[in-house]
Amino acid sequence: MNSGGCLGISSMKPCSNILILGKKSSIFGCPFLLRGHSSEYNLSKSQFKFYSSIKANCSHSRKTLGFRRVIDSNRRVFGGSGSNWGQSKVFLADRVKKNGSFGSVVANVASNTRNNSNSVGSRLPENSFENIYIQGGFNVKPLIIERIEESQDLFGNDEAKRKGDEVKVDDGTFLDTDQFSEAEVSEPTLGINVSEVEKEAWELLRGAIVNYCGSPVGTVAATDPADKQPLNYDQVFIRDFVPSALAFLLNGEAEIVKNFLLHTLQLQSWEKTVDCYSPGQGLMPASFKVRSVPLNDRDGEFEDLLDPDFGELAIGRVAPVDSGLWWIILLRSYGKITGDYSLQERVDVQTGIRLILNLCLTDGFDMFPTLLVTDGSCMIDRRMGIHGHPLEIQALFYSALRCSREMLTVNDTTKNLVVAINNRLSALSFHVREYYWVDLKKINEIHRYKTEEYSSDAINKFNIYPDQIPGWLVDWIPESGGYLSGNLQPAHMDFRFFTLGNLWSVISSLSTARQSEGILNLIEEKWDDLVAEMPLKICYPALEHDEWRIITGGDPKNTPWSYHNGGSWPTLTWQFTLACIKMGRPELARKAVAVAEQRLPGDSWPEYYDTKRGRFTGKQARLQQTWTIAGYLTSKMLLRKPEMASMLFWNEDYEVLEKCVCGLKTGRRNCSRLAARSHIVIE
Repeated sequence: MNSGGCLGISSMKPCSNILILGKKSSIFGCPFLLRGHSSEYNLSKSQFKFYSSIKANCSHSRKTLGFRRVIDSNRRVFGGSGSNWGQSKVFLADRVKKNGSFGSVVANVASNTRNNSNSVGSRLPENSFENIYIQGGFNVKPLIIERIEESQDLFGNDEAKRKGDEVKVDDGTFLDTDQFSEAEVSEPTLGINVSEVEKEAWELLRGAIVNYCGSPVGTVAATDPADKQPLNYDQVFIRDFVPSALAFLLNGEAEIVKNFLLHTLQLQSWEKTVDCYSPGQGLMPASFKVRSVPLNDRDGEFEDLLDPDFGELAIGRVAPVDSGLWWIILLRSYGKITGDYSLQERVDVQTGIRLILNLCLTDGFDMFPTLLVTDGSCMIDRRMGIHGHPLEIQALFYSALRCSREMLTVNDTTKNLVVAINNRLSALSFHVREYYWVDLKKINEIHRYKTEEYSSDAINKFNIYPDQIPGWLVDWIPESGGYLSGNLQPAHMDFRFFTLGNLWSVISSLSTARQSEGILNLIEEKWDDLVAEMPLKICYPALEHDEWRIITGGDPKNTPWSYHNGGSWPTLTWQFTLACIKMGRPELARKAVAVAEQRLPGDSWPEYYDTKRGRFTGKQARLQQTWTIAGYLTSKMLLRKPEMASMLFWNEDYEVLEKCVCGLKTGRRNCSRLAARSHIVIE
């Protein structure tokens, strides 16, 4: 083993939830555990044996190590496919270019894998190969690196390569994404034409940064100085960190985002249990906390530990379905904004993507292409009647599939996975567009639905009863707009408007162009209901009276027009800004940001607001909420440089729509692809 460094990945013992990284570990620049601590930190025998075998050869260099990108299209990353992963050692050979630029090989099964990417590398002689052995396959046993180049810096301290020329536009000018490729982010923009409110926000955001082994790895959920019981608000959440990450990336600060992606990737592999039962492999934690614990027999010395929460500590003990989806989306955003694609092409990162996808694409009993999840598995993390197929998860799932198709290195092992992604994208886009959409015309159709229909020609496929149409919707739905319903299951259609799911459907092009325009029309038409005095309502309307008691169980935090039950969440402003820029309507976003800017600093940047118009600070809202701060900053930077938004949203993928995955014979009139393509023809 090369003395230049070493890297290990190990599984924890059952019922243990601490990832052990000591001060003398070389994992991400931190040293391995010191001797004498295997018992205290619950290391398994295999972990301790692995640690003991490498301790003598592991240097204490601060330089961190990673995997090399492989450009041979015929190589196998793992010995097997699907869920049958072997336990034997598998040899990997990489061709490496010293300056970090690599070639990209894309098989025919992948389409449009990386928009606007022009990185091309050359192959080097055989003697430049590095030997990497992987033990345990998908069981993620310890990784043993036979030889790794000592000079590689995993955290990218060298300035990332940028592609394309920065497009300078006047503030407020909307640019068609066809006019530019990847914009340049050469220098941090902080301090250049920045208002006092933005300066305050940046100061608070930087004050929320968490360091691990001397490097920034994320931001805590809130830094409320008056909060005596922070609960888990002093942790780094994957979901919450996304707007913080985008703010840093748009400001030319990529190190913290890269560290975050790599450390959370390592947490993915650890065993997690609730009452000695483990969820599917590939689950990302909801959050993690950096803890400093004293070293035995070393007075005054401490080491940092990462303590993840996979839902086993959360209220309701619900696994975070959206964490892995957000992680994939952020990984793609990192590459797009920085131009550094080497991170997403590392073997361990590729493995992480595949673990998440395998978890999401696993065959089950469901007949629908949407993901079936429980209440509390996303941003609405308490009981709110969203169990089943909530729109938010479907929109994030669709985005993660599109990101993965761009980033996956295609070879004999992954080509079937890419085909599965394409098939799921095709089916999912049709399903949501066709069955979730609600406008005046659709409500009229549901009003006249026949029920108990049995046959493939049934119009009311989900047996929705007309009496389910709520009274408030009849007068609320505008003539010119519409939205995607919050949930769809047999005999149940949730007609509530869920903001994040609708906005992310626009951003990812899960909704058609006509539907996306209708969603923004509805928000503009119903501005007093959805924005009012603080953007934006997380859902509309709130559950009240008996409905609130039955559906939420009488949740005292989700009372009507509070928290998840119709509360106003300023962090949603950045998604709204992104959707508006995509659809060429940035003036709507500016209007919302201006509303938020008037109150957020004076109210100490709260987590959410109460009442139907968002007039009061949330009764249990944390102050100095980080994703409120970061959402504001991200919105301001996107409006200042709208060309940057093109790297964070997706346009329609016509190639997906052309793929017929329904398996119906030619001549069958109800082919879903024909129906989906008809949306495009009309538009």
